[in-house]
Amino acid sequence: MIRLRLFGRCRIYHDPVSPVLKAPAQVGWSAWFRTIDLVTPQPLKGEELLRRTKGWWTVDPTEVAEVVKKYGRLVIGEHGELMVEFNHKRDAEALSNELKERFGDQVQLAP
Repeated sequence: MIRLRLFGRCRIYHDPVSPVLKAPAQVGWSAWFRTIDLVTPQPLKGEELLRRTKGWWTVDPTEVAEVVKKYGRLVIGEHGELMVEFNHKRDAEALSNELKERFGDQVQLAP
């Protein structure tokens, strides 16, 4: 198994950036007739984190996700970083080539 970070070009500063999940989303509950003091942490999945780059990256994250799905899967790393997981090195190389063809230097993979 191979994991590489996924970076996109920042729309404002034009340098490669990657989203990092700092803390899980917190889902709370409210009811009509009472107060519920329950908060449930819900970690985002890889594709959900990628979709949150909309407006931050110069490319549409939905298009990036579709390309990535052909070769690997989007996952969250140990430190909350957005990564692509591959079964074979050839898949990582193929994705890197297709990202370059489709998006130029706007989306990149890095260790």
